[in-house]
Amino acid sequence: MPSHRYLPAHQRVEVPVTTRAWPAARIERAPLWVPVDLRDGNQALAEPMDIPRKRRMFDLLVSMGFKEIEVAYPSASRTDFDFVRHLAESGAVPDDVTVVVFTPARRELIERTFAAVDGLPRTVVHLYTATAPTWREVVLGRSRAEVRDLVRDAATHMARLAAARPRADIRFQFSPEVFNLTEPDLVLEICNGLTELWDASPERPVTHNLPATVEVATPNVYADQIEYLHRHLERRDAVVLSVHPHNDRGTGVACAELAVLAGAQRVEGCLFGNGERTGNVDLVTLALNLHTQGVDPMIDFSDLATVRRTVEDCIRLPVHPRHPYAGTLVHTAFSGTHQDAISKGLAHHARRAAELGVPESEAPWTVPYLPVDPADLGCSYEAVIRVNSQSGKGGIAHLLRLHHGLDLPQGLRPDFSRVVQRATDDSGQEATPKELWELFRGTYLAPGEEGPLTLDSWTATEPAPGEHRIRCTLGHAGRRADAAQAEGTGNGPLAAFTAALAAAGHPAEILDYAEHALTSGPDSAAVAYVRCRIGGVTYWGAGQDTSVLTASLRAVLAAVNRAARDRGTGSGD
Repeated sequence: MPSHRYLPAHQRVEVPVTTRAWPAARIERAPLWVPVDLRDGNQALAEPMDIPRKRRMFDLLVSMGFKEIEVAYPSASRTDFDFVRHLAESGAVPDDVTVVVFTPARRELIERTFAAVDGLPRTVVHLYTATAPTWREVVLGRSRAEVRDLVRDAATHMARLAAARPRADIRFQFSPEVFNLTEPDLVLEICNGLTELWDASPERPVTHNLPATVEVATPNVYADQIEYLHRHLERRDAVVLSVHPHNDRGTGVACAELAVLAGAQRVEGCLFGNGERTGNVDLVTLALNLHTQGVDPMIDFSDLATVRRTVEDCIRLPVHPRHPYAGTLVHTAFSGTHQDAISKGLAHHARRAAELGVPESEAPWTVPYLPVDPADLGCSYEAVIRVNSQSGKGGIAHLLRLHHGLDLPQGLRPDFSRVVQRATDDSGQEATPKELWELFRGTYLAPGEEGPLTLDSWTATEPAPGEHRIRCTLGHAGRRADAAQAEGTGNGPLAAFTAALAAAGHPAEILDYAEHALTSGPDSAAVAYVRCRIGGVTYWGAGQDTSVLTASLRAVLAAVNRAARDRGTGSGD
């Protein structure tokens, strides 16, 4: 790899910061989030949005609670211009939302931009030009002084056009494009000059937006740059310090978070990080990162799946299944150890909520492997645990309990886990809750109902206190003539039944027993589980019936039949 060709960022631009406040800072309130999906995100699409898709995206952003939205680059295309006119003429902009439009530092394009926003209730006109040395020299062919004069001339023209509309609420924003590679003293000179030119005040602030147009350094370098400007901008209480990170190095979120620690009050980005190259910073991740730290993000993500689907439809790009918070797999555990921890964590959360006397949605969230409660984002718990060949007994038991009401005894869980492991190893695919039920039924329930040994009829009596007798007819599947009577006694019905089985030549010793109702109410079916030692090997069986005793007898018979089927194969525990 020819790494010697690349200069590290600190050799390209030096930040004169000797002491730093940002490492000790904490984010205690959300910044102003400004989505640029309709402008910066849109210009990165192979198929830019038409007006209906733009309107759908705009309405989504409004419904989520964004208060400042960059909607277009009106001089760039007829569609963008027409969309701004649509917003102005349709009354689509709520009273508490400010529209932002984007313009380069060229007089005729600024005039086109002002024509587009005519009639909008509140507008920010966003002026930009490239200021970094490579862009000045290669793209613009201008010196530092010429770039400074270019910006000042454009800003003066904007001020004249706004003054000609005294009843319009128009504010100004400036972005020194590629700020992160521009000399800090030049940025300060230009920004402070515009603050004065535009006569910024706390009541009518100017926004200075500092883009990492191309991400070139570690996030701490960007934080140093932001803190330097934060300390040295004039009329600081009349300036909204904004950042616009990109994600070229994959650390756009970290850059934005550290920039806020360093003094930024406003963050531009896109939902799910759409944008040129590797994208703009992701506002969903940023806002929900605050949510998981107990800070109100001031944006509504309570139905994140709908937000994701709407964005995907509008931009015609998918959100990755592993995308933070929003991906279809981010709240899902396949690993057995993760499943066990999550299952125990959810149970602990429910108990804690009950102890506190509050709904689960209000109880403190401390569930392993789930940094956010899926319910906060409109997701159910049903898809949290999913089973494949990597899964363990805890997750399998959780799904059977959640979807089918089965509470497997601890000893049965590893036994069934091995059954599931064999099935998923063979198929290479995920096992759905329905398929888990079919595996359980076929392995543990069906042998007690379908043979080879069948319980055709039975009666239970208690001739004396503590003495139970079972009389039964034992058949053989498909061989009605081989049915035989059997009888046994014991200190309980199951002991009497195993005595009857032994008398018929099918000895079984019960080692463990458990049972529970599937639902509440007198008509609920019951499930019984037994572990038996048969021929020196242990087998689990299960039975289901509205009668607990019938379910228990079928469970014993299921274990006996599993042993009969495995005899000679070396199977069993």
